[in-house]
Amino acid sequence: MGPAATIRLLDWNIDRGYDLDKVADVIRKQQTDIAVLQEVDLNARRTQRADVAKELAQRLGLQYAFGKAWQEVNQGGADNPAYQGQATLSRFPIRNQRVVNFSHQTSFWKPQPYLPSWFPQRRLGGRIALVTELDVSGQRLVVYNLHLESRGPGYNRFEQLKETLEDAKTYAEGTAVIIAGDLNTKYFPSHFVALLEAAGFHDCFDGHRQRTHKIIGALDWIFIRGPIHSEDTIVVRHTPVSDHYPVATKILLH
Repeated sequence: MGPAATIRLLDWNIDRGYDLDKVADVIRKQQTDIAVLQEVDLNARRTQRADVAKELAQRLGLQYAFGKAWQEVNQGGADNPAYQGQATLSRFPIRNQRVVNFSHQTSFWKPQPYLPSWFPQRRLGGRIALVTELDVSGQRLVVYNLHLESRGPGYNRFEQLKETLEDAKTYAEGTAVIIAGDLNTKYFPSHFVALLEAAGFHDCFDGHRQRTHKIIGALDWIFIRGPIHSEDTIVVRHTPVSDHYPVATKILLH
């Protein structure tokens, strides 16, 4: 067996991407090979109609995949709709990308035409998983980019995680798989960790709870499965461009 491939991975809810210079600078300073990003705008007025995923990828010299989660009705127009979703940026070739549209959603995502046009949270769509298959020196690495439901006590986000794990079963046992993202684990995070561990995934924090949201607590995670392990997982503090802190780790792929 050859030497392990070393990968720097960063997971971050970037809060739509308001300041791309600062977002790119944080990712660059961590010497990131794979960036797993949530709350990524596309063509929204609040972020100057930017294609945030594309612009970050260009600035950093990375490939990217973007998955649309929902349409931000108040941020675009009929002829130029705006979206928010998840983006995975990669120094390695992206061989395949797809979106898992979760069947478990809250009623918040259902069309509600009675809402006034000024209502700030009018959205059409739902929560998703963005799945990218990367080629790391000839070895397949599968990355699930999650942003689970934030509303309610936890049933829907728990079921969305179950759907993710069912999808991950489609990959052979020897495939390296990463599940990362904003899991919104504000209630009973140990239940989510236990579900992932029962499915063969390892918490890159090694069971140590870390505050990744400036107010709420532990929301952002990286889990791994297969011929892969992690080292030096940290929370990157002092990042003013989002209410979430980035989580960075060193991945060794065998």
